[in-house]
Amino acid sequence: MQDGRNQSQRILNAAYKCISTKGYANVSLRDIAEEAGVVLSQLHYYFGSKEGLFTEVIKMMINKYLKEINEALSMGETAKDKMLSLVNFFKDLLKNNPGLFKLLYDFTGLAMWSSSFNSLLKDLFNDLSKMIEEKILSNSALGENFRNYSPRAVARMILGAMFGTGIQVILDSNENEILDALNAIQIIFE
Repeated sequence: MQDGRNQSQRILNAAYKCISTKGYANVSLRDIAEEAGVVLSQLHYYFGSKEGLFTEVIKMMINKYLKEINEALSMGETAKDKMLSLVNFFKDLLKNNPGLFKLLYDFTGLAMWSSSFNSLLKDLFNDLSKMIEEKILSNSALGENFRNYSPRAVARMILGAMFGTGIQVILDSNENEILDALNAIQIIFE
């Protein structure tokens, strides 16, 4: 059983690598099998179908995102410190691991058309909003312009701003000012 678990994990890692570097539309199961060093039938054996494999890749990506963002939100004492830690996490991720963002955006696009992907990505965004709400906004004083909004609405706005800025950075990685736009989120607490 251990060999099977190692084999399936190797396939998942290969799929993650292929999709995050080439994009979903440009990757075939044959590419993934080659990257994993297995025969094509092994992908079907462990995951059933392309959608089954990609569902598992999405779950792996989600677990990675949630764990890392939870760690970032645990740093600092004040809401402003935690927000700065989250901003720095996103900036670092965009600079050093843009493939993870590309993978998220690719799967988000697929979620528009696939109900199984839709529920996974919807849950991810709900979980991220909830983390921001609980770890940053629940015990903080919001700036004047945000006092009339629920912490949940502000958390969704923060998340939207971060991912929207992330798209801009990926599309124009030469424009350093875009990445600095994430710092503007601090206005929520002023």
